[in-house]
This record gives sequence, structure tokens and C-alpha cells, in this order.
Amino acid sequence: MTKSKGILPPRKPWAESEIDTIKARYPHEKTADIAAALGRPLEHVYRRAARLGLHKTPEFLASPAAGRTNGRQGIGTRFAKGLTPWNKGTHFDSGGRSAETRFKPGQGPHNTLPIGSYRLDKDGTLQRKINNDKGNNSKRWRGVHELVWVAEHGPVPPKHIVIFKPGRRTSVLAEITPDTVECISLAENMKRNTRHNLPKELSDLIQLRGAITRQINKRIKNEQ
Repeated sequence: MTKSKGILPPRKPWAESEIDTIKARYPHEKTADIAAALGRPLEHVYRRAARLGLHKTPEFLASPAAGRTNGRQGIGTRFAKGLTPWNKGTHFDSGGRSAETRFKPGQGPHNTLPIGSYRLDKDGTLQRKINNDKGNNSKRWRGVHELVWVAEHGPVPPKHIVIFKPGRRTSVLAEITPDTVECISLAENMKRNTRHNLPKELSDLIQLRGAITRQINKRIKNEQ
């Protein structure tokens, strides 16, 4: 593969002296110090040490330099078992006008839309709000095309979805009618969207792009 200008960073192979430095220092020193001395990214040193099968020694891990604790640090300021916090049972009142601006029970944000409102999602699909249930937006908003199909045929069967028929997709409410939508299985939807249904030139381009991306990622991984 021809190296694309500006895509890959300049390659910096590992020198034998760098490898020797990692072997000698990694088990006994902080990795950040080694990376700084070599002028290498910290994660690159970690990966190289892993490939070399290196590990920190127990003595280093037990030392203050490792940043670990032995379980005794701060013991004098910990809560003792059975201790009652000094503020147990107390009520905090921030005072001022804070009570005026708090949400009341059952109150929603000022921009909450009423049930029956319409909106376009990020894909340009027209949706209608069907309830005010808590949780994910998918519980409150449904695609109008799906609601139109359900009103005509009943609930969507398991492992099926409602989509627009080919060439009938629209976000105009009056144009979303039962004859513009259909219910198909997830398997059928996958077949329709596979690249093999695309023109040969476009399908080949997608395949080539995937091959190039894999080679770039492989080169970057090998250089680390």
C-alpha cells in the first residue's frame, strides 16, 4: 500500500538502546519517568513492556513511588464502625429565594412539549410524542410512520420494524399514509441495506476503503 501523505504519523522504530532501557528500568521505576526519558508516549511504553513480558517488581509496587497504599494511610480520619454522623437527622435549608425556583412535585422543565407534539429526530424522521413517561426518549416519542402502521394493522410483531416503502420516505405529516409504509423483519431489513445491493462501483469502493483502513490501523499498532 502506498503511504498516504498526512494520514500516518512519522514512523519511529524502537531502537535497541530503548528496548534495553525499558528492560532495565521498567520493573523498578515509574513508567512515566521512563517515557519522559525516552521521549515516547506513556501508552507506547506500557505496550512495549507488555510485549516484552515485563512486570513491576513486588518491591516497587510496595514502595511509595508506585502510588499505592498499604491500607493504613488516612486510618485516623476514617469513620469508625457504628459511628453516627454529626448531621444525621438534620435538614439543610439553603435560604434566600431558592425555594421559589425549585421544581415542584410533578413539575417538568419549561421546554417540555405536550403529548401530541411533533418533532424531527437527527435522521429527519417525523416523530409524535405519545406520553410523558420517564426514562429514554424512545418511550415518549415514536415515528409517525410506525404509528400509522400500528393504527391500521395492530402492534408491530417481535423482530420486525416499520419502514417507508422504497422511494416513499417523507417528513410531511399529510403524506405519511398506510400505503407509504410497510412492516418487515429485521433480517429482511439487513438484506436490503447490505452493500451487495449497491452499484458495483460503489460496493467496490466501500470494500477498498475498509481494506485501507485496516492496513492503516495495523501500521499504527505495529509502530507503537
